[in-house]
Amino acid sequence: MPLIYKILRKPEWAAAQASGELAGSPIDLADGFIHFSTKFQVVETARRHYAHAADLLLLSVTTAGMGAALRYEPSRGGELFPHLYGVLALNQIVQVQPLPLMANGSHKFPAEIAH
Repeated sequence: MPLIYKILRKPEWAAAQASGELAGSPIDLADGFIHFSTKFQVVETARRHYAHAADLLLLSVTTAGMGAALRYEPSRGGELFPHLYGVLALNQIVQVQPLPLMANGSHKFPAEIAH
């Protein structure tokens, strides 16, 4: 199963852990779905929405079992982005990694993420 990625601030992750599920960040809640990115999109997502943010985590999420709740819909420039209409069970998160902030305001991504 392919992986999709979610960038969260550390307090948002702590809240998800406390509740046992991820309902999303404030923008997700406002939009009515959880925004995700593919590995080819997540670096640009960080650049556009999280530049200079020092408290970020990268969640690697399996799409197994999401079914029709996961939809790939047009967003930035018509590109299809994964959106989850529902909450994310924490057992679908296969890895949580820090996104260290570099001096230029961008983030250092793990090697498996396309740059």
